[in-house]
Amino acid sequence: MDKENYTLRWDETAMKFLVRRTLFTHGSFFIPHLQPGMSVLDCASGPGSITQGIARAVAPGAVVGIDMSASQVALGTERARTAGMSNLSFREASVYELPFADASFDAVFSHALFEHLSDPVRAARECLRVLKPGGVIGVVTPDWDGFIFSPETPAMVAAAREYQDTQNRNGGDVRTGRKLGAILTAAGFVEARMQARYENFEPVTIITDLLAGHFEREGQPEHAAALREWADLPEAFFAEAWVSCVARKRD
Repeated sequence: MDKENYTLRWDETAMKFLVRRTLFTHGSFFIPHLQPGMSVLDCASGPGSITQGIARAVAPGAVVGIDMSASQVALGTERARTAGMSNLSFREASVYELPFADASFDAVFSHALFEHLSDPVRAARECLRVLKPGGVIGVVTPDWDGFIFSPETPAMVAAAREYQDTQNRNGGDVRTGRKLGAILTAAGFVEARMQARYENFEPVTIITDLLAGHFEREGQPEHAAALREWADLPEAFFAEAWVSCVARKRD
């Protein structure tokens, strides 16, 4: 199974950050494409907080979330069980080798995955394979060139640059957002349509604690300290740019 190097890992701080996300807050662009009875695959489903929203939207249709982390699969499974969601299941799998037959799903969704992939076109081709003819894909990922933080102190700029460099060294691309249309088109999808939005972090510690935890884990305490010091500024502002793309498989 191919595995990528997920920069943020899955520690307690990252989990608190991820479970905040829902279909309405982070996948609303895809809601118009979801109908009751559809079968849907969620690639990189993490703790399943967005996946649960998809399952509710398409019930009684079946939804499967896949993730390369066994711990995330277990967490998503437990959360679905607790919520009493019988149409939702999770499997450990790579987006490069989806364990499903051709034309298995009406829709494929993916949130915050493609920016971590070394070969996003290959992943998109695999998503295309498991889609039924005429099926729809919705992909959303950040684009760091659109991020806004203020004030731009030298230490904060250095920390942000180091995180971006780390993700790129790990095989990802922090500018993937603007490339989603080209990626899906190269994979064989048609009618690719992109849009963008901003997520404002209030308080800013939602994002700075996440990034500081990354630097502490990586043995870079100076960047962690810079982030925590910057977050204490009364005027601190941080907004994340998200780019989404919807496309279809030919009939």
